Amino acid sequence: MKALIALEDGTTFEGKSFTGPGEVTGEIVFNTGLTGYQEILTDPSYKGQIVTMTYPLIGNYGVNQEDMESDKIQPEAFLIKEYCDFPSNFRSTGTLAKFLRSQNIPGIEGIDTRALTRHIRKAGAMKGIISTEDLNPESLVEKAKKSKGFEGRDIVRDVTCHKPYGWTDQGPKEGSNFTTTPAGTYKVVTFDFGLKYNMLRLLKERGCQVQVVPAYTSAAEVMAMNPDGIFLTNGPGDPAGVEGVVETIRTLLGQKPIFGICLGHQILGLAYGGKTYKLKFGHRGSNQPVKDLTTGKIEITSQNHGFCVDIDSLDKSEVELTHLNLNDNSVEGIRHKKFPAFSVQYHPENAPGPHDSIYLFDRFIEMMK
Repeated sequence: MKALIALEDGTTFEGKSFTGPGEVTGEIVFNTGLTGYQEILTDPSYKGQIVTMTYPLIGNYGVNQEDMESDKIQPEAFLIKEYCDFPSNFRSTGTLAKFLRSQNIPGIEGIDTRALTRHIRKAGAMKGIISTEDLNPESLVEKAKKSKGFEGRDIVRDVTCHKPYGWTDQGPKEGSNFTTTPAGTYKVVTFDFGLKYNMLRLLKERGCQVQVVPAYTSAAEVMAMNPDGIFLTNGPGDPAGVEGVVETIRTLLGQKPIFGICLGHQILGLAYGGKTYKLKFGHRGSNQPVKDLTTGKIEITSQNHGFCVDIDSLDKSEVELTHLNLNDNSVEGIRHKKFPAFSVQYHPENAPGPHDSIYLFDRFIEMMK
């Protein structure tokens, strides 16, 4: 059935739904990855967003349970150029359309995704709406304008776990204070701001006993568990809008080694006394070049973020820039000079994406050691 996409600046695009009727709002963004659409769809960092894939053919290898990065689909809708309803892959257990329909997530094809991406690059990521029910452009544009924006909102509240859990070879297991998983060399408390499962897999592979806690867990509760390290995960939205968490992390600084990724990196930056700002259209894809300034090596990285740490807002006597984005020179990594704490803006756990940056998990292990 016919679908209409409207942006808050008045731009509209036509397409057709391959999942059924619906109407949703969200921030419209684009991802440049060639593969990995299931991991993208289950990444909580996309909560509140409408994802456009720049690669033209999507769905050709189906979906499967092993590639889930959370327990459900996270974006509000999925926009593609051409949908393949006949997947061919030995790991496939179902089609993308069936997967989206199972959770009432609109899938729209037939869009000029190249034109939409070019528009976002020039004008910036913005609020939008998709509808198969209201096909009046003026009406939809007005709805897009009135929808909620990203800045200042606490979207982490929508994706964080409600109860603590541990990580096993079979996946999550509910429980607290490291009682539900086999003992490991190092005990790691993981703040769930919207984590991806592969982060937990990589920690466990390195002998860590993982305890996941809700984002709003207090510093006293964390220290009562006596962990060897603290891990701050990725997540959606504006870091400055996440209530109370920056103060918690500031309290934990210097008490235990801390490793932050994506939103966790931004929250660390705020805990250091810095500021964050919104990028024009963000970095989303699996081909972003980053330079590790500590080694001089270039990494190709997986990324998904719309906000960034302002390096000029940090005290250079206490915080050091460690990684730089080679496309736009934005901050991709920082470390504290006095406390055992470091973080990166990108996703070293990949899923999907290159494995160039997995060494950062080993750095965390060495820091705990």
